[in-house]
Amino acid sequence: MGWWGDLFGRRGAGGEESSQPAPEPPAAADIVASVHEVERDIAGRVPPAVTARVHRIARVVEDMAPRLDRLGLGSRQAHTVVATATSYLPEAVEGYLRLPRDFADRRVVADGKTSLMVLCDQLDLLGATLTKISDAVSRQDANALVAHGQFLAEKFGTSSLELPGTLGQPGTQGGAA
Repeated sequence: MGWWGDLFGRRGAGGEESSQPAPEPPAAADIVASVHEVERDIAGRVPPAVTARVHRIARVVEDMAPRLDRLGLGSRQAHTVVATATSYLPEAVEGYLRLPRDFADRRVVADGKTSLMVLCDQLDLLGATLTKISDAVSRQDANALVAHGQFLAEKFGTSSLELPGTLGQPGTQGGAA
């Protein structure tokens, strides 16, 4: 079954397939609602650097959620978008919010960084990853548009004003006056 089955609990304790039907993947509205909940949770509770990063992630998720079908059900990219909105982002922010503000923002905890810096690094990584996925989907759509334009140009010619059967006279039928 792979990682998608593992994510949605379709394997038993010994790794065998479960006979229970797989739950439906979350709807686009549920995915967006999850990031909006994080935005509400941080309002007035985090520094502007965190707020800006969470808003950036939320905008990309809002853009991507209705387009997840273009990535293919069960794709790693679709999973990354869903997991970011419903797990990775909320868990990162919740971990930071559980800390006392003075400790989180001033005390060095790892590699010379405060918890605030660690959170910002995590949010930057999530944001960059989502942006790459969004760009890939947009490139696919743009390439499809270009390919369709090439098809139309081959089928109907290169002039957008000439109709089939005209003698080079834009707007006239068959060149008759």
